[in-house]
Amino acid sequence: MADENPPATKQSFIQEFMGFLKTFGIIGLAIAFVIGAAASKLVTAFVTDIVNPIIGLALPSGDLKSLMSTVTNSVTGAVSEFKYGDLIANIIDFVIIAVIVFIAYKVLSKYKLVDDKVKPA
Repeated sequence: MADENPPATKQSFIQEFMGFLKTFGIIGLAIAFVIGAAASKLVTAFVTDIVNPIIGLALPSGDLKSLMSTVTNSVTGAVSEFKYGDLIANIIDFVIIAVIVFIAYKVLSKYKLVDDKVKPA
C-alpha cells in the first residue's frame, strides 16, 4: 500500500516563518495591539484630563486621584495610606475601554468582519 500522506517538502526558515504569520494572523494581531495601546493612552488621557477634574468639582479635595484614607497603627504608630481615588480613576478608565471594545465588536460583527461567538452556528 502506498503512503497516503506525501512527504513534506523542505522549507526554509523564512518560508516557515511567513507561513506561520499567515496561518495565525500575527500581522493583524500586531496591528490590533498597537492600535489598542494607542486607544488606551487616549482614553487614559481623557479620564485624567477631563473626567477626573469634572468629578473633582464635586469633591472637597478638588481631585479624584487625591482621595485617600489614612490608618494609624495604634501599637507602632505606623501610618498606612489607602489611595482609593486612584483606584476609582483606573476603574473608570477600564470601563470606558471595555465599552469601546464592546461597541467595536458589535459593529464588526454586524458587518461580518468578525465571528459572532454569542450566536449559535
